[in-house]
Amino acid sequence: MPVYKAPVDEVTFLLRDVFHLDRYNNLPGFAEATPDVVEAVLGEAAKFSEAVLMPLNRLGDQEGCRRNPDGSVTTPRGFKDAYKKLVEGGWIGVSAPAEFGGQGLPVVINQAVSEFFCSANMAFGMYAALTQGAAAAIAVHGPPEQKKLYLPKLVSGQWTGTMNLTEPQCGTDLGLVRTRAAAQSDGSYKITGTKIFISAGEHDLAENIVHLVLARIDGAPAGTRGLSLFIVPKFLPAADGSVAARNAVSCGSIEEKMGIHGNATCVMNYDGATGWLVAEPNRGLQAMFTMMNEARLGVGVQGLAMSEVAYQNAAAYAKERLAGRALTGAKFPEKPADPIVVHPDVRRMLMSMRAFNEAARALAVWTALKSDIAHRSAEAKEKQAAEDHLGLLTPVIKGVLTDQGFANAVLAQQIYGGHGYIAEHGIEQFVRDARITMLYEGTNGVQALDLVGRKLPKDGGRALQAFFAEVTAYAKERGADTAMTPYVKPLSQSLGDLQQATMWFLQNALGNPDNAGAGATDYMHLFGLVALGYMWCLIAEAAKSKAGAGGDGAADRMSQRLATGRFFIERMLPATATHLARIKAGAASTMALPAEAF
Repeated sequence: MPVYKAPVDEVTFLLRDVFHLDRYNNLPGFAEATPDVVEAVLGEAAKFSEAVLMPLNRLGDQEGCRRNPDGSVTTPRGFKDAYKKLVEGGWIGVSAPAEFGGQGLPVVINQAVSEFFCSANMAFGMYAALTQGAAAAIAVHGPPEQKKLYLPKLVSGQWTGTMNLTEPQCGTDLGLVRTRAAAQSDGSYKITGTKIFISAGEHDLAENIVHLVLARIDGAPAGTRGLSLFIVPKFLPAADGSVAARNAVSCGSIEEKMGIHGNATCVMNYDGATGWLVAEPNRGLQAMFTMMNEARLGVGVQGLAMSEVAYQNAAAYAKERLAGRALTGAKFPEKPADPIVVHPDVRRMLMSMRAFNEAARALAVWTALKSDIAHRSAEAKEKQAAEDHLGLLTPVIKGVLTDQGFANAVLAQQIYGGHGYIAEHGIEQFVRDARITMLYEGTNGVQALDLVGRKLPKDGGRALQAFFAEVTAYAKERGADTAMTPYVKPLSQSLGDLQQATMWFLQNALGNPDNAGAGATDYMHLFGLVALGYMWCLIAEAAKSKAGAGGDGAADRMSQRLATGRFFIERMLPATATHLARIKAGAASTMALPAEAF
């Protein structure tokens, strides 16, 4: 059976020693996030993940969700009890505003909790994550009466939330949405249409489900300009906030899918269901993007989460499985063979996973802090810089962390050999569950196109130039420190690759946009490597300082971090040169064959 131990020490190190959480005490909610509070929250989240969620992960995969003849859905055994404990623990409202029943703690704390939950049981964790996303969209765009009615229920977990975009004929191109909204005399709308791939669309965990639905008001313009966003609850709310009559929304079927079987991915039918407009008419996509951006960052963390749990199990297996002898001579002569962890190629795979995980976690924490600044700071310039960072890094985090998270799950499976291909050890479930992260909330190819086509030129390239300036300044300031040279010098070289790639697009993509399209995924991964390399420099600097303090085994732990960072810098970061070469090759060979040749 798979095991999992939440990386509390790693998160604590990042919050305390790398990003210095106490420096943000001027922001609402941060003063309350004292070291004792953070330690308690992370500790309890770890216990819940390890003791409650992880034991249900394989069971949820085997049983899946079941649609009943009346259209209701039954979740796997144990999920209802686990959800009750989730609600009782207040986990959905960790970073939600106190006025709606939340704890008001920084988003960065909630992000860490989310990683723990998803590593332990991604299918289960999605129910809470989608609810948090729906609450965020209503909090930003909903009128006061909607906030008063829906947010306390969502924040507490008494009700759950969903996001309804995709239809049978459209996914990425939402301009093709056909779901209709007919205005009623009382200010409500009748919603009619079918949505597919709706995670947590129907279940038995909560008393009500609040669907956020993209639809087109009758007579609205074609394309995305005519889309509006609606709240369509499963049960219509009574005046006192309790549930009343059943709405005309139902689960037509549960999708038969590759993984995340414990989450009900539904076809949802809206047959004149009653809904209420969120935000302004024809501004639905803008409102939905609040939820989508939150979700994309969350999906990036899911990629990290799957990579972490896969790594932990692969590392444990590699220390137990005996096969052959070390190339430099037997390391465990008393045993019939050495454990496979002694072999360099196994170490290559383990170190690749570990080096990615530590930097990816830092990148997620850094960006979550920017989200806190964007939502909580009173300084306009500071808020704008944080929003620029979020816009630029969201596609990178979603695309790179999920691509590599899946690849690392496959690496873990490779370490198990044939045992990784059968269900007994649970590794093949990690591979299947991780695969969806590259697809939903915008496929990773779309993330790459969004980065190159929209985020780079936005506001005259302001966000990109700020990133370049920050990394350049850091490398220049630390360049004289010989202890940091092995980390900083390669980072500067890779940043140069990223700058060259950016300039190549400026010179070659305007005349032929296919050049940008052909190189977009390589650019996204090049950018990701530079961002992860920057994170490793920050980690290494903090680790050197911490090691000097000594005590409580800190020197050994920091030495391990430094060695892992050197592996990333020496063995993974140089791939920026390969990505640059591919980008400079242009689109000619990619587009050479006529469509009918495929």
